[in-house]
Amino acid sequence: MATEGTGSRGASKEGGWMPIMAHIGELRKRVIVVLIVFVLGVVGGLFCAKPIFDYLVENTPAGRIELHAFSPWDAIGLYMKLAFIVSFVVAIPFTIFQLWSFVKPALGEKEQRATLRYVPGALFMFLAGLAFAYYIVFPMAYGFTEGLTHKMGIDSMYGVNQYFSFMFNIVFPLGVLFELPVVILFLTRIGILNPIVLKKIRRVAWFLMILVGVVITPPDVISDLLVALPLVALYEISVFLSNMAFKQRQAKLRAMELEDEEDYRGAART
Repeated sequence: MATEGTGSRGASKEGGWMPIMAHIGELRKRVIVVLIVFVLGVVGGLFCAKPIFDYLVENTPAGRIELHAFSPWDAIGLYMKLAFIVSFVVAIPFTIFQLWSFVKPALGEKEQRATLRYVPGALFMFLAGLAFAYYIVFPMAYGFTEGLTHKMGIDSMYGVNQYFSFMFNIVFPLGVLFELPVVILFLTRIGILNPIVLKKIRRVAWFLMILVGVVITPPDVISDLLVALPLVALYEISVFLSNMAFKQRQAKLRAMELEDEEDYRGAART
């Protein structure tokens, strides 16, 4: 992202458009690079799909399962699904890096350091959400559906695509939800959110968290609480972190105002 657009305020109208077009051109190049990396990730993911499939089947927390193909396209569909997941995991860090490289020139040194601090936290929370969903929530949901199937006297026979779709629909949304504290903290730091708003919408947020817990888990109180309570706790942690960040931001703004006021008084005296 070029910084030349910040200068030459007295430039002509035609000259004023050049930096904007340069930024758009640079953004276009970075998007193309990200797409190329994504495509290469899909190709590489096709080679990784079989080992990933074997690992997920042999080490599933849901217990021993037997999967079947109900369509000639099931194996191809699963291969592509796993390849896209591998590509997604590979492309996300690269996409973040490209986005960071694009906006970096517009940030000061302090802003650059502050922004980089969120990357490890975001990665950690995403992995924590995946682990929580895969090892706790998914076995509960699978166990409930399996138990209900046997209770009704139905022989279970799971299609490979249906099984993995069931797994991914639980695991990845929770992985994203675990990013909530990091996202809220970042938005508070840059002044978009504040704890006052978060406290006002607390009831709505709690309701949505509990609703997520009820929807993706078996319909029993214990399972619902095991998912809903951590999600509610995540929101409350987000409010707490937002409150801390908001106070720090307000203190910095007051300090800057006092400094500007002192500079103004000093200039007036001279």
